Amino acid sequence: MWSNLRTMKEAIHIKYLIANEQDALWGLVVNSVGFQHTEAHTPYPPQNHPTRYLFSPQDGRLLDEFQLIYISRGKGFFTSKSCEETEIKAGDFFLLFPGEWHNYRPSQDTGWDEYWIGFSGINMDNRVQNNFFNKTKPIFDAGLSDEIVSMYKHAIEVAKAQETGFQQMLAGIVNYLLGLTYAKNRLNTFENLQVVNQINKAKIIMLDFYMNDIKLENVARQVNMSYSWFRRIFRQYTGFSPSQYLQELRLQKSKELLTNTSKPIKEIAYDVGFENADYFCTAFRKKTNSTPLQYRDFTRRGAM
Repeated sequence: MWSNLRTMKEAIHIKYLIANEQDALWGLVVNSVGFQHTEAHTPYPPQNHPTRYLFSPQDGRLLDEFQLIYISRGKGFFTSKSCEETEIKAGDFFLLFPGEWHNYRPSQDTGWDEYWIGFSGINMDNRVQNNFFNKTKPIFDAGLSDEIVSMYKHAIEVAKAQETGFQQMLAGIVNYLLGLTYAKNRLNTFENLQVVNQINKAKIIMLDFYMNDIKLENVARQVNMSYSWFRRIFRQYTGFSPSQYLQELRLQKSKELLTNTSKPIKEIAYDVGFENADYFCTAFRKKTNSTPLQYRDFTRRGAM
């Protein structure tokens, strides 16, 4: 990977990308893509930096778009109105928010290589509103990754060609990078807590015994965690409480049985671990907006 990164010495800036009204309806448009190599002990930003995005390392700047920046070599510093100065290392992303003052620079001792992509749109606005991304936590530890670098390079090539549908292709790349950023950062957080294996073991236990009268306190005990800590970490890691996750497993299995067997509804309820058919029907309808019988009729209609 390192030789591949270091051969890309030239600066590449794709700026002022065109987006029409239909592109905007897609939910996300890309305005700029770029790569910048900065040697140690050289001025920053370099003189070949795009004028629209130039800023003073002393004064910082404001942008009218989001930018997701990935550092693939070297280290430096980032600060913003909502985030105190923080050291940035290779393998880190940082996210710039529109209208948010920010400043960043590579260390004079190392320089750095930076990839960026600038974008805007309602999809990203919604993610910020729902706190997937927050101005107070703009830095993400994703680790060094060929995959991430390849996605940025692919975005640069798509932006260079600007063939029909290029904005939608670039939006897909941005969405992938954002998802990767979010997921890898969360995973690294949990790995630091050394609980990933415990939670994964708990998920396997629940998958193996969901059809039984499984006690979640016993699951926590089997993975050497107190139930209160287990419940808290499980929700943070999976997005479900343990009881919700167990019910999701049961409902998913019930869908398979409803579609692929002719078993009575009551029997299916017991087979997947529900205590009674009435509760199963209530939970199923709440999840799917249909009764088990309606779901069976709908999913088997094509086979008739």
